[in-house]
Amino acid sequence: MGNICRSPTGEGVFQYYVEAQGHADNIYIDSAGTIAYHEGEPADARMREVAAKRNYQLNSIARKVIPEDIEKFDLIIAMDQDNLYELELLAGGKKQHLRLLGSFLDGQNNDNAPSVPDPYYGGLDGFEQVLDMIEEACPNLLSHCLEISDHK
Repeated sequence: MGNICRSPTGEGVFQYYVEAQGHADNIYIDSAGTIAYHEGEPADARMREVAAKRNYQLNSIARKVIPEDIEKFDLIIAMDQDNLYELELLAGGKKQHLRLLGSFLDGQNNDNAPSVPDPYYGGLDGFEQVLDMIEEACPNLLSHCLEISDHK
């Protein structure tokens, strides 16, 4: 929502994964939130701390999704149903390139995908869970991105 916990983590972890797989030149990764409450702020300090323990750097600065993002990006990932709904409103309805991160976990799609829980009001375990889910989704997410680029 505010682009300081889950989304910048998704950006940082996926960027790390894409670079490690040798595809950094082909895939542009960014993050944004559906509200502007934290606009201009770095990722939550707790999220950065937990991510750093796994060698991830979260360097993004919070921003709000804008209508141009819907057209610019080939794939937009939401962390939960509420944020997916907000993206669909901005896009004028459901779009094929609006997906839940949980849909990239094995055997999932947008209809049955688990949400990535918002760790903001909880303990450090929640931040670890966010990292676990994002890491697990990275291989399928990269495969999907490569399929998209092959069809362009």
